Amino acid sequence: MSIIIKSDREIAVMRQAGRIVATVLEVLKLQLRPGMKTWELDAIAARELKRLGAMPSFKGYHGFPANLCVSVNDEIVHGIPGNRVLNEGDIVSLDFGAIFMGFQGDAALTVGVGKISPQAKELLETTEGALKAGIAAAHPGVRLGDISAAIQNYAESRGYSVVREYTGHGIGQEMHEEPQIPNFGLPGTGPMLKKGMTLALEPMVNIGDWRTRLGDDQWTVFTADGGLSAHFEHTIAITDSEPEVLTIKDY
Repeated sequence: MSIIIKSDREIAVMRQAGRIVATVLEVLKLQLRPGMKTWELDAIAARELKRLGAMPSFKGYHGFPANLCVSVNDEIVHGIPGNRVLNEGDIVSLDFGAIFMGFQGDAALTVGVGKISPQAKELLETTEGALKAGIAAAHPGVRLGDISAAIQNYAESRGYSVVREYTGHGIGQEMHEEPQIPNFGLPGTGPMLKKGMTLALEPMVNIGDWRTRLGDDQWTVFTADGGLSAHFEHTIAITDSEPEVLTIKDY
């Protein structure tokens, strides 16, 4: 395993890429509404990328056809935008990446369409909480497994399951770098965190079982039992003290 340590200059560029990602996701969240087709969200993402002077991370990556992953209800991740109409009460996971000056930012969030059920609302709150727990554990000198365990413990202690086949990852000039970051694991295991590591943490949390199935398009990942799923992600940098979240709009 070769983990790339980033310089202060490289992290500064990643901070700019992360700000672009956060800005686009905020625009998408504000414009999402019942009656939209999911391709409209991808068109908004493409327009905002051009306006902000960045390139898409996802489009063309291993053949993925869109700028944005849009996953609805029991779709966990990698949903392809198309003609699906969003309805009141749906939950929609928006996963987005941008390249700026050769470096990547990657983040995701799940939002409700109009008024959502209390069950769905609690799922979203738990998944975002699991991400925050993982970030809070990301200090120099601890092990990667401490992040994984923090995410798992937060979600499972509230009665949810974490997806195991898909993970977080290192990130930098490539969207997926070492190490892989499972959303489950044992504390005190794995490589030690060091200043300059840049990581994308992304818990995917299900109401039911953690198992998944791959859709006919060979991209969209569904919950195996048809239950709801949510996805939250941030790109972070390991510093001398507290982790820095790079995928935020304002500093």
